[in-house]
Amino acid sequence: MTTECRVSDPSEPVSEPATPNAAPVTVAHGDGIGPEIMRATLDVLFEAGARLAIEEVQIGEAAYLRGQNSGIEPEAWESLRRTRVFLKAPITTPQSGGFKSLNVTVRKTLGLYANVRPCVAYAPFVPTRHPGMDVVVVRENEEDLYGGIEHRQTDEVTQCLKLISRPGCERICRYAFEYARRHGRSKVTCFTKDNIMKLTDGLFHRVFDEVAGDYPTSPPSTGSSTLAPRS
Repeated sequence: MTTECRVSDPSEPVSEPATPNAAPVTVAHGDGIGPEIMRATLDVLFEAGARLAIEEVQIGEAAYLRGQNSGIEPEAWESLRRTRVFLKAPITTPQSGGFKSLNVTVRKTLGLYANVRPCVAYAPFVPTRHPGMDVVVVRENEEDLYGGIEHRQTDEVTQCLKLISRPGCERICRYAFEYARRHGRSKVTCFTKDNIMKLTDGLFHRVFDEVAGDYPTSPPSTGSSTLAPRS
């Protein structure tokens, strides 16, 4: 059954159908082209029959201009912790000042340490040089340079701390192997720069090899700078 819900006009409020057993979802319309993207996204979801109970929150530039220095309203945190699902459009991140990246803030506050990015080719419908591409990138969200630990040494020199911990490395590596096992993936590849950053990326690589020993059905490998067609 298809649920009718038209929300393509960005000037109109979202109105989801009253369907039983609807899944609660926190929705942020974002900044710039965000509202237009979100309206189209919701159109697709509802036309596909998704049963959603939408909770709208203000996050980003609009919240900042209303006096929320963090760029996110307290009610938004309550909704996120309640629904545990966040559907958001692009959000403004001020350059060289203003509030901190809200993507990073949400990830660190809620412990969303794994950034999972599927990359799949839709050949022949979408032309591509890699028709067999089917890759999932699992990236650390909280440590490394994403920790955002910066300071200014002088007016002309700034520094960013690259933070790597053994617990953080093990957590993200184990997540990647568990993901591979759940989804029938045959290989997990580690990308590091430990030939140069021997201590930090070296630790990550060592922990990866240790964790790999617990998953003999998902052989590990070391990544290169090129992608080969999947065999």
